[in-house]
Amino acid sequence: MKVLSVNAGSSSLKFKLYEMPEEKILIEGYVQKIGTDGFIEMTIDGKDINYEIDVKNHEEAASFLIDALIRYNVINSLDEISVIGHRIVHGGGKYLPQIIYRNDLARLEKLTYLSPVHMKANIAGIKAFMKTLPDAKEVVVYDTAFHHTIPKENFLYSVPLEWYEKYGIRKFGFHGISCNYITMEMEKLLGKKVNLIICHIGAGASVTAVKNSKSFNNSMGFTPNSGLMMATRSGDIDYTILPFIMQVTGLNIDQINDILNNKSGLEGYAPGLSDNRDLMKAVKAGNELAILANKMYINRIVSYISSYYVSLKEVDAIVLCGGVGENALRFRSDLLEALKPLGISIDEQKNEKIHKLKDSQYGIITNKYSKIPCYVIPTDEEVMIAREAYKQVESVI
Repeated sequence: MKVLSVNAGSSSLKFKLYEMPEEKILIEGYVQKIGTDGFIEMTIDGKDINYEIDVKNHEEAASFLIDALIRYNVINSLDEISVIGHRIVHGGGKYLPQIIYRNDLARLEKLTYLSPVHMKANIAGIKAFMKTLPDAKEVVVYDTAFHHTIPKENFLYSVPLEWYEKYGIRKFGFHGISCNYITMEMEKLLGKKVNLIICHIGAGASVTAVKNSKSFNNSMGFTPNSGLMMATRSGDIDYTILPFIMQVTGLNIDQINDILNNKSGLEGYAPGLSDNRDLMKAVKAGNELAILANKMYINRIVSYISSYYVSLKEVDAIVLCGGVGENALRFRSDLLEALKPLGISIDEQKNEKIHKLKDSQYGIITNKYSKIPCYVIPTDEEVMIAREAYKQVESVI
């Protein structure tokens, strides 16, 4: 059975086509920098195909993927694809993966305000595939599912309890599909239930505390805009800034929301440099605003790691994943240097070696003196999506 796994990020669309249940990858690819100077990376039978592509939004990226499957003879007919699994950022209280139909989209569209950066992209992708592949089963896998184990003392906000009981105001946590995969990998590596601090750092970024292999806390909250400073998202701010800015500028709440989602974070301090690759080039060139933004970025990650270190009491490992965590040599070095007070000691040779491993960026980057081992593990949200999608469809066949 061929299962297409679709993972739409805030500025990217990652995809893999699997032969299931063997989990054989037929094609995998990544459309990056959507909305700017985008480019595509694909691998088919070990051959890399990379080139620039003008793609304005996620719907165009999804259409490109569909065309590529035929153009590169990965499949002869679109009918060969039986199942499409989609990462959905926010379930709005729903956690279990489910087969979704067109009349279910209205519920997801009502949740768009909870994560406008992602949900519009997620839904546009589902609609595109429903139109192009009408006979395939569409399965949604919620990014919040892994975090449903967060205890009440960690998921409740210090607001009137009525807000939670009547309106569902609580921390949901995100990047759960990634954290689930990392947790399973670390269980295999260490041969036990694990206590971890997982740093999923990409355009979106979060830190997760995992206790006894279950989510214990996550830096993101009611929406994915809270927590860390990110590429274009503000992360945590004092809420009274909003009415103040509205008063002095005349901006309305929708305009403020757009700014906090799309024009803040790294982008807010270093415009045009929100992609870490561009930011690091600017830092190296001595750009003062880029240097400031990078320091702010590292400081906020360190703050969450330190907090979770104390709350977990025992930590088996810190794991770095996501586009930046897996690929940014300078970022990892700067982060671990800032974590020295926790007894963490980086091995720069190991960090450099992992950076040079194109197909196997997997391993430890601390030395024997480090109090906590730190690993780089490429996350694989796509295989988790494919597994869940296959499981859902298999159960109804």
